[in-house]
Amino acid sequence: MIDPPNQDTKTPEPLVDVDSPESFDLSHVVPSRPAIVFSSPRAFARSFSRRWKSIWTRRFTLALFSGQVVALCITCTNVTTTELVNRNWALPTTQTFFLYFSIFMIYTPYTLYQYGLKGWGKMVLRDGWKYFILAAFDVEGNFLVVKAYQYTDLLSCMLLDAWAIPVCMFVSWVYMRPRYHWTQILGVIICIAGLGLLVASDELTDKDWTALNRAKGDGFMIAGATLYGLSNATEEFFVRKRPLYEVVGQLGMWGTLINGVQAAGLEHGAMKLASWNRMTIGILVAYTSAMFILYTVAPMLYRLASSTYYNLSLLTSDFWGLLFGLFLYVRLIVTYVLH
Repeated sequence: MIDPPNQDTKTPEPLVDVDSPESFDLSHVVPSRPAIVFSSPRAFARSFSRRWKSIWTRRFTLALFSGQVVALCITCTNVTTTELVNRNWALPTTQTFFLYFSIFMIYTPYTLYQYGLKGWGKMVLRDGWKYFILAAFDVEGNFLVVKAYQYTDLLSCMLLDAWAIPVCMFVSWVYMRPRYHWTQILGVIICIAGLGLLVASDELTDKDWTALNRAKGDGFMIAGATLYGLSNATEEFFVRKRPLYEVVGQLGMWGTLINGVQAAGLEHGAMKLASWNRMTIGILVAYTSAMFILYTVAPMLYRLASSTYYNLSLLTSDFWGLLFGLFLYVRLIVTYVLH
C-alpha cells in the first residue's frame, strides 16, 4: 500500500527510506545451507539435493528473473539501435535523451507526491550534487561506448566492455565493503572466460570487421566501461539508503539536463539530416521502452543482489541476441522462399 503524501512537507531524514530498502537488504542475515555429506554416494546425492533446493529461495528466484529481464532489455536496445543506424538515424546522445526524459517525467512527480514541493526542494539542495555526478557517469558512459563502436572492431568492444565487472566490484568494495566468497570470484572468472570464448569463436569464423582506429576506439570503450562500473556501484549505494523513486527520478532529471545540453552541442546539425518517419519513431519508442524497463528493474536488482550481479546478468544478453538472430534469419529465409 502506498503511504499518503507528507502533509507537512518536511524533508525525510537521510537514512529513512520510504519504501524500506531494509526489506531487500538482507546482507546481515546469512542463511544456513544444509551441509554436503561425502560419507557415501547415496548420502552425497541426498545432501546435494537438499543443498540445491535450499538455494532456490524467493529472493534468489526474483534476482535470477530480474537479471534475465535486464539482459533481454539490453538485447532489444542493441537490435533497435542497429535498425536506427540502418535507417540513417545515428544520433546516440539524442537517442538516450528520450530515456532520461521519460524516467524524469514518471518518477519525479511521484517523488513530489511523496515529499511535497518543499521537501523535494530540500532534497535536491542537499543531495542534488550527488545525483548530478551519478547522472554524469551514466550519460557519458553511454556516449563513450556508442562512440567506441565507430572506431574499433566488435571483438574489442565485447571484450573490453566486460571491464565494467571488475570496476563495479572494486567500487562496490570501496563504498560498502562487501565480502566476496571464493565461489563468487570463480563465477565472475567463468563468465568472463565464456565471453572470451565467444570472442574467439567470432575471430576463428571470421565474423569481425576491420577497425578504423583501434587505439582510439579501445580507449573510448575502456573509459565507457569504467564509467558504467562507477555508475552501477554508485546507484546501488544510493538505492540501499534512499527510496527507489527518488534515485531514479533524480537520475532522470539530471540526465535530461546533461544529455540535452550535450545533444544540442554535438548533434544539432545531424538532427536536420537524420531520417524522421513513422518507422524511425516506432523504433525509438521501442528502444526507450526497453531502456525504461531496464532502468526501473536495475535498482530493484541492486537490492535483491548487487550491481556486480547486474553486470554479470548482462553477459547473458549475448545468448538472447543469438536466439533473436536465429529467429530473424529463419524468418528472412521463409519470406524469401515464399516470395
